[in-house]
Amino acid sequence: MTGTQETRTGRRLLRPSRFDLGGPRVLFCVGLLVVLCMTGVCAAILYQARADALNRARETSSNLALLAERDIERNFELYDLSLQAAIDGLRDPEIRGSSVHLQRMALFDRAATARYLTGMLVLDAAGRIILDAAGDTPHPGNFSDMPYFTVHRDRPDLGLYVSDPFRSRLRDGKPTIALSRRISNPDGSFAGVVVIAVDLSYFRSLFGDLSLGAHGAVSLIGRDGIMIMRQPYDPRITGRDISKASTFHQFQTAPVGSFTETSSIDGVRRLYAFRNFPNLPLIVMVAEAESDIYAAWRARAIRIGAVMTVFGAAFIVLCVLLGRQHRERMRVQAELQKLARTDGLTGLYNRRTFDEILAREWRRAARTDGVMSLLFIDLDFFKAYNDSQGHQAGDDALAAVARCIRDTIRRPGDSAARYGGEEFVVVLPDTDEAGALMIAEAIRGRISDLAIRHATSPYGCVTASVGVACSRARRSDGTQSIVGAADGALYQAKHSGRNRVRALSGPICSNGFQAV
Repeated sequence: MTGTQETRTGRRLLRPSRFDLGGPRVLFCVGLLVVLCMTGVCAAILYQARADALNRARETSSNLALLAERDIERNFELYDLSLQAAIDGLRDPEIRGSSVHLQRMALFDRAATARYLTGMLVLDAAGRIILDAAGDTPHPGNFSDMPYFTVHRDRPDLGLYVSDPFRSRLRDGKPTIALSRRISNPDGSFAGVVVIAVDLSYFRSLFGDLSLGAHGAVSLIGRDGIMIMRQPYDPRITGRDISKASTFHQFQTAPVGSFTETSSIDGVRRLYAFRNFPNLPLIVMVAEAESDIYAAWRARAIRIGAVMTVFGAAFIVLCVLLGRQHRERMRVQAELQKLARTDGLTGLYNRRTFDEILAREWRRAARTDGVMSLLFIDLDFFKAYNDSQGHQAGDDALAAVARCIRDTIRRPGDSAARYGGEEFVVVLPDTDEAGALMIAEAIRGRISDLAIRHATSPYGCVTASVGVACSRARRSDGTQSIVGAADGALYQAKHSGRNRVRALSGPICSNGFQAV
């Protein structure tokens, strides 16, 4: 509609007027007026497009900085928990009195074997290694001169310390940063430190996956101005002090922000988006070069400027561009609507969509006096699984379970959703109790067949309990009746041993819901 209206406006401007059009001056004035009008419209559009390009770049950079911050903060939190667990274990007399092998097994959890960890050590008050996660025989050497040792010796209240980059003595000079905590004797005196060494290739790998154009950059910087990692990677920049740079001074002005500045490292003018970590002495910065931000905009401006020589063609091109933008906007809107209805981790419907589907199917069943069933699925001992395996493994397990559920329900009218946490629900319209139990048992069996190792479960793998409710829908009851019944059945499945299916039957089989 917008393109049509603008085309019609153009035709009215080009329509001959009643006054004399024969004079060259009048023709020139009319032509100049049209050119000025079209130039003004195009200039306004191009100006807005330039502003939109800048806003999109700022939003993209801010989102990438947020994602990088959360990834680093989550991993550092896990490393810190490993440090604290080791310190707590060292306070246990039974552990301290056991052999070196048993102490190592008790103090160092699986975080010590993570991909980018180059070592986890316990140093005594003199800086000597007394326990090494890599083996029962500690490496020789003294580390009392290292900042991650001296800072805890001199500052008892420091807490978690994140060091500047250094080259590891134990790992052939690999660029590394250290996370350390103080060990104190019962009287509060210094007893040593527990330290985890993180390979800087972790940050290089994390930043290398970000797409910021040909001249973009992303950096992790310490609050003291020491460069920890920068992409594009240059080993000479790692460890450089940029505390005097104007860009670093901008980073210190606010917890988060965005600004345009010329880099002190390579002289490229960029749009910077930065975030100061709330719980770590780190700053993450994502910067996109202005030349990359406006590259597409410049190409568009040149094209529009070229077609301005022909007024009619200019209107057509404008209509085409607006139509393309409208179609792209509609496509993006459709994708956003789809994302709003699904759970990002599992790909199943989310809780809000489930409520809509359940209400719709309940009303339909009530109109036709039909029967419907609801499955309530809950993974057994899943909190313990998350605690032992980590949240990333927990997310992978949830995604695998979701695929099992999705592959088991095959009718077009059946729907599966993530209810919350490790709970899933399945709506089965026009399905009696026998059919619902068969599907529930198939889902339970397929989840068990995944054989996802779960050391703290009595079954040895991830399993699920399933509650089944079957009822003939009635408008007076509402959906809460069948949801409550399925939840009650799940409760019985949990309390009868887990990894099993239990059902509550509705008025189709009896006068109330009863356990099967």
